[in-house]
Amino acid sequence: MFKKIMTPVDLAHKGDLKKSLDVAADLAKKFGAELVYVGATTPTPSSTAHNPEEYKEKLNAFAAEQAEAYGINATGDMVVAHDPRTDVDDVLLKAVTEEGVDLIVMQSHMPSFLDYIWPSNGGKIAEHAKCSVFVVRD
Repeated sequence: MFKKIMTPVDLAHKGDLKKSLDVAADLAKKFGAELVYVGATTPTPSSTAHNPEEYKEKLNAFAAEQAEAYGINATGDMVVAHDPRTDVDDVLLKAVTEEGVDLIVMQSHMPSFLDYIWPSNGGKIAEHAKCSVFVVRD
């Protein structure tokens, strides 16, 4: 049913993504789909990596660890966001098209009153993606 699944990851908070990582891996295994972990970084140093090349290495290592742990075919795809707080949704949606994804699995928080002012990443992705979106709640 699904051939390529995308899961956005924030390497600085990968421990908080356990539920969505489990769901994405289970679906990839069930459907024999490729799973691509997409991580956004900045062109400048961050707490996760000194530069985009280092971030890409860490993301690919993460994807390899996940592939081995879950017994799936997984890769990493790094995208650059000049200001992740405002650009992350747009670069993730661009990655959906570039990767040829037919399902996005992403983790999101429970909605609150602030979501009426600033929509969540999961909400924006679900609204604008041209493929199916599975939002996993905390």
